[in-house]
Amino acid sequence: MSSSLTIFFDKPLPDGPAPGFARRARAAAARLAEIPEVEISGRVAGIRGGTLAITGLARFAAIGRRLALHAPGAAPAEGGDPPPPFLLAEIVGFDGETAQALAFGPLHGIGPGTQARLLPAGAEGLAISDAWLGRVLDPFGRPLDGGPPPLPGPVRRSPRSGTPPEAGRRARLGPRLDLGVRVLDCFTTCRRGQRLGLFAASGVGKSTLLAMLARRAACDVAVLALVGERGRELREFIEDDLGPEGLARSVVVCATSDTPPLLRREAAYTAMAAAEHFAEAGKQVLLLMDSVTRFAMALREIGLAAGEPPATRGYPPSVFGELPRLLERAGPREEGNPGSITGLFTVLVEGDDHDEPVSDAVRGILDGHVVLDRRIGERAGRWPAVDVLRSLSRTVPGCLTPEEHALAQRARRILALHADMADLIRLGAYRAGSDPAVDEAIRLVPRIEAVLDQRKDDAGPSGVAESFAALARALTEEDPAHGAG
Repeated sequence: MSSSLTIFFDKPLPDGPAPGFARRARAAAARLAEIPEVEISGRVAGIRGGTLAITGLARFAAIGRRLALHAPGAAPAEGGDPPPPFLLAEIVGFDGETAQALAFGPLHGIGPGTQARLLPAGAEGLAISDAWLGRVLDPFGRPLDGGPPPLPGPVRRSPRSGTPPEAGRRARLGPRLDLGVRVLDCFTTCRRGQRLGLFAASGVGKSTLLAMLARRAACDVAVLALVGERGRELREFIEDDLGPEGLARSVVVCATSDTPPLLRREAAYTAMAAAEHFAEAGKQVLLLMDSVTRFAMALREIGLAAGEPPATRGYPPSVFGELPRLLERAGPREEGNPGSITGLFTVLVEGDDHDEPVSDAVRGILDGHVVLDRRIGERAGRWPAVDVLRSLSRTVPGCLTPEEHALAQRARRILALHADMADLIRLGAYRAGSDPAVDEAIRLVPRIEAVLDQRKDDAGPSGVAESFAALARALTEEDPAHGAG
């Protein structure tokens, strides 16, 4: 840890010999500059699993402070400023006066007696800049795309220390936002600064949907947080799904599934800090995070390693305190700043249980939820496989015209009636003409599904107004483009 003293003068000191206080102050400043940096170090006293027990830091350390572990022959560090043979670690708890820390990389070469140097407060800060646009970076802002490091900005910000604007000074949600995906624009219409959850099991097309949003949504900047992704999928997502056009206005922050939990946690914080950087500059930011569940799993690993008791399904209580602290940072900025962060957060639903702890907690924090169902894609062949009847945006009443609202409600009723009668229709037990409403649903549901079906390269209507116009045509039986049914 370094120690410094800054002396401020209300007038410039004159050149040459200066009498009185000015001369003595200049001499004192010169002597202070000669004082060597003070380093505070401890020692690794034990290792259990991936948790390091470090002594000698009790009066100087605090939760969240970073350490540089020095051990000859240690593995290269996976993050932070200290070069090899230093390994970056973070203090996550205390047992009496013994600090408990987790490392940002493998512990090869680390053992009892390893020196642990306390880094200055603020060492975790990142100098985020506009040069991050179009780049694929790790949670420490280092390039993963083979390019040079992005030019740093003038201000360093700690990814974890960001706080949402005060509730009483926060701006209200903005006008409706064109997401460019018809099923979302029609049935879960979104406003600027809103936060939506995308709930789905694995392999239901979440990544493809996120790429469509990054390419099509009406925003200035898209920030994508890929937390715990499979390593082989990163280039596929960037090159095949996102494409050059989407990447050009995006910042991609990635920590793959094989990285330590601290890095996976940090990916979410870094992406949020990047989104805040652009929103504070007055830009409309779309934050896409895949996934909040893997972020929670990383927090669970960290909490259990620090000795927290497991609670609901093994998640310690701190996880459910940290989720709102992260998610509430998205949204409108303070009144007077036109910037906002519109957030779409994916949630992995384990075993199709939408009431599991993380899903239940996230659904209560966000402003709406979109449910993806594999059966819709497999049975109806419609992608994105959004279950319209189980999806909800809490801001719809404030952003649709009466005509659009009536149109969406009519389409929902038709889809709901068809879903109720689906088994009878499939078995041939329903006789045409028995119920005019069911006959209408049988005619119109294929037309509605055709409107909602949208592949990633589809050049069809984009925006809320265009999507409702297409839905209106589908529900007009006399429309020649769809036939008479």
